[in-house]
Amino acid sequence: MAKTTLPARRRKRLAREKSPLEGMVFFPLRLGYDRNVDSKQAVSGGDVPASAVVEAGQGGWRLDRAVASLWPGTGLRERRRRIEAGLVTVNGRLRGAAYKVRPGEVLTTVVVPAGPAVFGPDDIPVLEAGPVFGAVGKPGGLHSARLGPTGGESLEALLGALFPGRPAWLLSRLDRLTSGIVPVTFAAEGVVRWRALEDAGAVEKTYLAVVHGRLDGVLSLGRELDVADRAVTRVLDRDTADPLRRTQVTPVREAGGLTLVRCRIAKGARHQIRAHLAASGHPLVGDPVYGRGEGPRLYLHCAAVASPVLEVRDAPLWAVEEAVKVVAAAGDSEAED
Repeated sequence: MAKTTLPARRRKRLAREKSPLEGMVFFPLRLGYDRNVDSKQAVSGGDVPASAVVEAGQGGWRLDRAVASLWPGTGLRERRRRIEAGLVTVNGRLRGAAYKVRPGEVLTTVVVPAGPAVFGPDDIPVLEAGPVFGAVGKPGGLHSARLGPTGGESLEALLGALFPGRPAWLLSRLDRLTSGIVPVTFAAEGVVRWRALEDAGAVEKTYLAVVHGRLDGVLSLGRELDVADRAVTRVLDRDTADPLRRTQVTPVREAGGLTLVRCRIAKGARHQIRAHLAASGHPLVGDPVYGRGEGPRLYLHCAAVASPVLEVRDAPLWAVEEAVKVVAAAGDSEAED
């Protein structure tokens, strides 16, 4: 087979996609994985730590409620993310968002010096830029949404440079480790229209992924997902009543004990594909939360989005053969030829 040479821009994008994960150590759940580890990547705080003492009337409050005075104007979701990223301590110790604070405890923000920017506009290909809707390609390692002053780099923060003179809003998000298509709109009414299309089941998102094991055929994964107050999505023992939250998995090609699969979802929920596949016995290669965390990359890429207002495709910068080598190097005999 002839060797394919990637265009210079895509080679640069690939190099940038790898860089934010290099040197990180992942600890899978079976080894006591710290769910905060990948949230600490590139986070930064203010110049001076802020502190607050829990008052008598605040005893029993959840930590994500109690820290509101430390981060005025932040919503509950953002405060949870900051807690999960290790940006606050309780009497000098890290606690989870659900921790119940006690009177007299001292809550202190953690300052992490900001490092140099890893991503720039040149690393984000513009895949479509129509009058109302468009799409960009997010590299793995970059947050989708702006998470505030402590959240690190984000695709949302780069939209102004990608579309000069045009206001742009994200229409969906990908996990930080996931690469691929993120739809955008250039009109406020576009957000409403897109949400209506999603609710009607008129948006189809196709992902390519590499999973452990061999699939006998198409899988329709529909177990309900518990995403409330959790950094890690829990798969329940009952099927979802929402047809938009199902994951259809089709095997494409096997190699070295792994399978390249095509996953189709409609609306999607937090970590839906990752959690559903892991619960089915086929965790994603490179998943540090639901899998084994091999190598520097999560092999999950949003490769196509189809809707009445936007159709776009974007091929991943990896192949299943690369995943086979990564797993073999990690000592997984299952993936050895």
